[in-house]
Amino acid sequence: MELSKENTPLHQNYNVLTIILFWCGLVVVASNYLTIPLMSIFSEAFHASIAHVAWTGSAFSFCYAVGSLFSGPLSDRFGRKQVMFIGLLMLTISTFALPIFSNLSWVIALRSIQGFAAASFAPVAIAYVVDKFPAQKRVTTIGFISSSFLISAIAGQIFSSYISQQFGWQGVFYYSGSIYLFSAVVVLLLLPKTDIKQANSKSKTMFQQFQTLLTDKSLIQAYSIAITLLLSFVAFYTVLGDYLTETFALNEDEILYVRMVGIIGMFFAPFAGKLANKYSLLTVLRGGLTVGVIGIFIVGMSTNLFFLVIMSVVFVTGIAITVPTLISFVGHLGGKNHGAAVSLYTFILFIGTSLGPIIAVSLLKTGSYLIAFVSLTLILGMGLAISFFITKR
Repeated sequence: MELSKENTPLHQNYNVLTIILFWCGLVVVASNYLTIPLMSIFSEAFHASIAHVAWTGSAFSFCYAVGSLFSGPLSDRFGRKQVMFIGLLMLTISTFALPIFSNLSWVIALRSIQGFAAASFAPVAIAYVVDKFPAQKRVTTIGFISSSFLISAIAGQIFSSYISQQFGWQGVFYYSGSIYLFSAVVVLLLLPKTDIKQANSKSKTMFQQFQTLLTDKSLIQAYSIAITLLLSFVAFYTVLGDYLTETFALNEDEILYVRMVGIIGMFFAPFAGKLANKYSLLTVLRGGLTVGVIGIFIVGMSTNLFFLVIMSVVFVTGIAITVPTLISFVGHLGGKNHGAAVSLYTFILFIGTSLGPIIAVSLLKTGSYLIAFVSLTLILGMGLAISFFITKR
């Protein structure tokens, strides 16, 4: 039976397709965050400095950012399903290969390959929904997929922390590889194909669109905000793990619980659309950034562990509301070039992610957690300040 045919019952079961895309979004984007809890373990295992080890995260994020620019046009040329499947297959192979090596340089190189491979999913999944789903279901489905990207930021850290404690750091990648292989099989067997759109696949046209978008003042301001979001998020959790160990003497299990509590904040992401319909995208954007800034600042000021954990949830809530709102806002500003505008947004967002571990390590070298958290507050605060210079249109 050919599963890609239009008359296949699954083809019309959009709930099942949504679950598949949500699952794949969750596990693929989580790969970006797997090394955050492993930095001290890598440092000891490879006899390397934390600054050097931080590149296991930064290399992935940078390559993910670059790859996201090209995955959309490639899916136009070769098909959405095909690109997602090949990307998952490459991610599976590189993930299984990574723990074989005992040299940090090889680990960083394979993390780079993972980044390129993982970039084949998120932008293509959004385009897949636009192609395959009826208009009345698209917004909700994209909301669910966006939520999976956000939840993965915490889920990836929890998964990595738990598996590394039980089976060592190598186990993190063996288990992840198995999950990616399963996901690749699911995509191959259950996702219907979409039509190939070769007319829009020329890289020259894509870069002409980028050039046009970067002449728009409001978009430049939106992109400036984007770079602060996951930069501050990744740096926050990198610093937080160290802070909880040194200040509150928490062990790995207890730090894992703190990360798990952060997931609560992620569940606010699906409400961003409803809030935007009621108050406007720009208002919700500013509100989300304000919540994030308050959360990260109070975490740095707090000497009470319970209150600190609560404020970490507040910070995550702010980020969870801001990210999908900014995606919608960028798409709105992009107009007829909304696809290219969102691709460029993804690129810039993950450039920020790649800088997160590097910034965190630099801040930890100051020897002051107060300086570290205040600095991260200022970085996210810059995004908030920029949002007040964006004009409505």
